[in-house]
Amino acid sequence: MKRFLAVFVVVLLSSCGIGFSFTGASIPVDAKSISVQYFQNHSALANSTTSQVFTDALRDYVTSQSHLPLVQNGDLDFSGAISGYTIQPVAAAAGTVAQSSLTRLTISVDVTFSDKNDPKKNFNASFARFADFPSGQNITSVQNDLITQINKQLVQDIFDKAFNNW
Repeated sequence: MKRFLAVFVVVLLSSCGIGFSFTGASIPVDAKSISVQYFQNHSALANSTTSQVFTDALRDYVTSQSHLPLVQNGDLDFSGAISGYTIQPVAAAAGTVAQSSLTRLTISVDVTFSDKNDPKKNFNASFARFADFPSGQNITSVQNDLITQINKQLVQDIFDKAFNNW
């Protein structure tokens, strides 16, 4: 009986128009490939590697979470730009008004997603995430770690919007 039920579930899922993934993503079954275009830097403050690091993070994530090969012009396509990169104080230190104890790095990304087989799933959206660090630290000493942390959150948000009906 268990074997029959397992076969039934597999047949049922394979006959649906939505792909199944153990990550919970709903990758369309008619999609044969995926592409992530290079995200240009449109922010004045971002360092020279921010665009490449973000693009690579998104490429790595979508290929690790789907069965689709990464190609130049895929059925599913992500494109966009780094639209914001700000550094600002966020919390006052205890007992002082003029000094901040935390500084926040915020990265914003504008994303265009297109599904060549189902244009109803296309979207243009902006995503922003941040990470805080002690104000006594120089941004150059923590920047790479913060960018990595923020990118993980951004790519998860973008993937969820595209494939998890978020």
